[in-house]
Amino acid sequence: MSQPQRWGEVDAYFSAHLAPDDEPLRAALRDSEAAGLPPVNVTATQGKLLQLLAQIQGARTILEIGTLGGYSTIWLARALPAGGRLVSLEYSARHAQVATRNLARAGLDGVAEVRVGPALELLPKLADEQPPPFDLVFIDADKGNNPHYLDWALALTRPGSLIVVDNVVRDGRVADAGSTAPDVRGSRAAIELIGSHPRLSGTAIQTVGSKGYDGFALARVVA
Repeated sequence: MSQPQRWGEVDAYFSAHLAPDDEPLRAALRDSEAAGLPPVNVTATQGKLLQLLAQIQGARTILEIGTLGGYSTIWLARALPAGGRLVSLEYSARHAQVATRNLARAGLDGVAEVRVGPALELLPKLADEQPPPFDLVFIDADKGNNPHYLDWALALTRPGSLIVVDNVVRDGRVADAGSTAPDVRGSRAAIELIGSHPRLSGTAIQTVGSKGYDGFALARVVA
């Protein structure tokens, strides 16, 4: 058995016992696949981790940058208490339509709002609304813009807020200082910004699983 096969088996075992799905989650994946969305959503165990982080954080407001089909959005929105709010930004109108249907099916359309357009255009408009600071920000969009998304996350949060940046390992390519690939350069810039910014304290974790070799960064806003 190859290593990736073993990683997938372990993921399936963990998911079955620790992050079991239900019909809204299964339907979100099924409809995303039927609509031709890329199969890059978080895994069940990663979704459960996001949900636990939001609950541990006591999050009442969540910002997600990159909705895709709304699978991670469902996990996050389910962590919110009564009166909580989630805003998710999605570049593709087609993806947003799928996500909106998936959220409605899960009974979360009154909790989670999907806004359509380039995130770097939507974020200034969101800031102009002067929303309460977001307690948790999940960044999972085009990796080349990660440092810009991180800057906006800082502008829209408060001391104590948590920022999660997904897919920062890039199959190990993040260690290549000479890479010119936008996803690697964006991931490296985000990691280095977390490490140097006086308002952030963070770390990064390497992971393996059914999606292969990757990882994520966690940063707490400290000032």
